[in-house]
Amino acid sequence: MAAPQTTRYIATMLISPFDPLRPEAPRRRFRQIPVRTLVPNLITLLALCAGLTAIRLAIEDKLEWAVAAIVFAALLDGIDGRVARMLKGTSRFGAELDSLADFVNFGVAPALILYFWALHELGNAGWIAAMVFAISTGLRLARFNVMIDDPNKPAWAGNFFTGMPAPAGAMTVLLPIYVYFLGMPRLVTIAPLTLVYTLAIAFLMVSRLPVLSGKRVGKRIAPELVLPVFVGVVLFFALLVSYPWPVLTIGTVLYLASLPFGAVSYREHLRKDAAAAAQAAAPADGAPRAPAVPPTLAPPAAAVELPTDPDRPARLN
Repeated sequence: MAAPQTTRYIATMLISPFDPLRPEAPRRRFRQIPVRTLVPNLITLLALCAGLTAIRLAIEDKLEWAVAAIVFAALLDGIDGRVARMLKGTSRFGAELDSLADFVNFGVAPALILYFWALHELGNAGWIAAMVFAISTGLRLARFNVMIDDPNKPAWAGNFFTGMPAPAGAMTVLLPIYVYFLGMPRLVTIAPLTLVYTLAIAFLMVSRLPVLSGKRVGKRIAPELVLPVFVGVVLFFALLVSYPWPVLTIGTVLYLASLPFGAVSYREHLRKDAAAAAQAAAPADGAPRAPAVPPTLAPPAAAVELPTDPDRPARLN
């Protein structure tokens, strides 16, 4: 019974892999990828190109253009996720690519820009501060990827970030450069202050501070607000292009001032959830207790059942 199988196996082994008459194995055919899933990834790659270009411009001492490239990367990062959700083109590949691009754009590039601008004057201490900021960005992104699929997270938690997000951290940490471009003189203390400020922003990124995300803002707009929104967006970009450093400085200061409001709002949600949980668990603790009987309503002593005495009349018993 085994002889035909052995002969067939030996005949198969004798066929050369380069024989043109050798039967080919069926090739695996992959399904075609929709174009809508490629558009968000292309936007992410454009943002990555802007971040890499910012590093080159910083090395060439073209700091204004380097900061402009970081701002452009932040704008692209703000729309790639929304475009993916609008086109229903979200994918695991896009999420991982976005995280890698964010590490370069908002971790490595701002750290190098600050180092070439002022931190290099402090030697090794300045380089350590730049590295701490870049590493904090990587840790912040890794924690975000881990916590995004938490099944125990309440619905309202999607309105908050845990720690300052990477794009906001990159835009915020460049505040000393914005102020310098406004005309602030280059003082001797600018490098130490920049070091302390960089470490503070890095700490906010890896902290547990609740920060308002704004992801769910702008999904629905009332019909009467469509034109005002258009005008506001156009006005903002016009001001950003015409007066970039005042707009970035004011925006950064306002963002830093708004951080405590996120923590207050988060605690308010926690308080409401705790109150709702306590109210729901109250009936489940046990049967409701009977109200205490006041002493004036206590049964009389004659109504109390006494032991039976055969020598006494039944009524007295």
